[in-house]
Amino acid sequence: MLNEFKDICPLLKFKIMNIAYLLIGGNLGNRSVNLKKAILLIDQTCGKIVQTSAIYETAAWGLTNQPAFYNQAVKLQTNLPPELLMEKLLEIETRMGRIRSTKLGPRVIDLDMLFYNQLIIHSTLLILPHPEIAKRRFALLPLSEIAANFNHPLYQKTIEELLMECPDQLDVQKMSI
Repeated sequence: MLNEFKDICPLLKFKIMNIAYLLIGGNLGNRSVNLKKAILLIDQTCGKIVQTSAIYETAAWGLTNQPAFYNQAVKLQTNLPPELLMEKLLEIETRMGRIRSTKLGPRVIDLDMLFYNQLIIHSTLLILPHPEIAKRRFALLPLSEIAANFNHPLYQKTIEELLMECPDQLDVQKMSI
């Protein structure tokens, strides 16, 4: 019996990797440098970034009297549970100087978790899938670049299908940075 246990113990070292899709953005300071710094910090503290979209520029959504945003979608491999991952993302925002004073207001960096595997979560810290994703072209367009066939767990539609149906007509421009 002990030998059988020793044989399976090495298997316990393997951790299950989860896939999280994030949207990073910001409209204050050097926007492209801030995105690069956020990606580096996410990669160092949250898991392994395996794919990123191009950077897209979008006029502010919601509260429109502010500078345009740069946004980028990120595919992250992580062994962190979703709530802990969200806590780490919030720590990165704070570390980079994000101050939460005005809802939808200007910010140095914004790190949103869009999906975590196919999980559906409603907690005080986290709602997954992101509740507004189907209404936000600035999120769907970069995400479609890296996850066009990802199936939304609630709507049972791909990101590409959600993008085609998206009511948001805000102009989203791919940058050549």
